[in-house]
Amino acid sequence: MKWLFVIALALTPLSASAQDISGTGRAKDGDSLDMAGIAVRLHGVDAPELYQTCSRQGQSWACGKEAMAKLGQLVNGAELRCEQRDVDDYDRIVASCTARQIDLGQAMVEAGLAVALPQFSDRYLGAEARAKALKLGIWSSDFQKPADYRAANPRAHRPKPQASAVRQPIASPAPSGVYYRNCNAAWAAGAAPLYRGQPGYRPEMDGDGDGVACEPFRRR
Repeated sequence: MKWLFVIALALTPLSASAQDISGTGRAKDGDSLDMAGIAVRLHGVDAPELYQTCSRQGQSWACGKEAMAKLGQLVNGAELRCEQRDVDDYDRIVASCTARQIDLGQAMVEAGLAVALPQFSDRYLGAEARAKALKLGIWSSDFQKPADYRAANPRAHRPKPQASAVRQPIASPAPSGVYYRNCNAAWAAGAAPLYRGQPGYRPEMDGDGDGVACEPFRRR
């Protein structure tokens, strides 16, 4: 599958400039996406961690895996549009995202598979209240808030480095030793797109293998 994405606005460090990203993506868990090597965290919501379990009617329920499955269903085959709001401590873009004109954060909270984070946005409080009243998803269970679960299991639930950060380069080291951990870092440095043979280019960042890594989206 070809990965298509575009980064708009000035190519300055992420902390100084918002970005718009569009293209296909896949769910990494219930509140984060991988878009062509760019890690995106949904803004204003928090879903159970991937391996977190909840208790429903006295039985263990894999609520974290169900949350990921729901987000995966929402994004499957869809063109995603994400508007950056922030960057988190793990260099992930924090963004409000839509798929088929559906707000992904809203959909996850409405399904009872994510909680709203009012300290960041009050946008999803109504959806949370409705899900809670209807006892949907986690609201039909005994569960630990995802933030509390992460605090109790800090090592097991830190975001892992993106694949491009841990793979060994297939090609020989790029000239001048320039290294970008992923496309996110290359765009932030204002170096993208990267061409084969150019400092910083690595095959892992070239999703369609055409010799251009971290290329902008071009409508065809």
